[in-house]
Amino acid sequence: MKLAPALLLVLGGCAQTLPPPPLLPEQPTIVSLNPCADAILAEIAAPGQVLALSHYSHDPRASSLPQEVAQRYATTGGTAEEVLALAADVVVADTFLAASTKRALEDAGIRVAQIGITASLEDSLAQIRQLGEVTGQSAHAEALAEEIAAAWDAARAAGPQVDTLLWQSGGIVPGEGSLAFALLEQTGFASHSAARGLGQGAYLPLEQVLAEPPQLVIAAGDEPMLHHPVFAQVAGVQHATLDPALLYCGGPTIPRALARLGEIRRDFTSPLPLAGGAGGGPEAGPESHNRPTPNPSRKREGNL
Repeated sequence: MKLAPALLLVLGGCAQTLPPPPLLPEQPTIVSLNPCADAILAEIAAPGQVLALSHYSHDPRASSLPQEVAQRYATTGGTAEEVLALAADVVVADTFLAASTKRALEDAGIRVAQIGITASLEDSLAQIRQLGEVTGQSAHAEALAEEIAAAWDAARAAGPQVDTLLWQSGGIVPGEGSLAFALLEQTGFASHSAARGLGQGAYLPLEQVLAEPPQLVIAAGDEPMLHHPVFAQVAGVQHATLDPALLYCGGPTIPRALARLGEIRRDFTSPLPLAGGAGGGPEAGPESHNRPTPNPSRKREGNL
């Protein structure tokens, strides 16, 4: 088995429960073409084991890794020629890898491990364990999985759920059966879009939101509709922002997404009823006059 020189790897992200493992002769070198795998590999792999990450991880708009971690790795554009030049033992890719690229890698004696999209906590934990087996780092993968599962359990919110619209760039919304939907439920939010019967990635126009507004809008990305002057005047609707990078993948971003959503839930102020028991609005209490206006263009919170 080939051993690569120690390259650009310093573990980061979630706190490690085990010290960084040494690279042993029986542990393969890795090139990742998948940005979600990038974040997991940065947590569980030995120094020098990951030869390159996907190019997405060097783009703050697409990365699930903090840039101070991602920039410590080389990247490739995902071509077979680049990967072959690195002489890795294993390539980790998504399920959409071109058949011709996969065939070229396998013909060169490189194992190709493919991972799918995670739609639940269970999917994400299974993906971490899969990559633990691929890298020969099952103990560290299990430690990461346990850490994420513990964060999930700790984030469970008590009390009534807040009717919440999670609005992503392009006006799209999460649906049932998605990780974003599960994150909302776990932290005390009821998906406004799912209650309308909208599925994952469906488009929700501003007119429908104005006709039946939620209690809270969480903006994940710079959605132009959030800047509409009419939207800012809707009575009783509170606003918050979420770094969209927290929704790209599962794995190590889950505890960070849970932490941010928990913060938003704690900051939510339930409107007081009007006289006669009607719903809230500007008259509901002083907190409604201090409601922040949407500002999704503010600095990213960073990959948690």
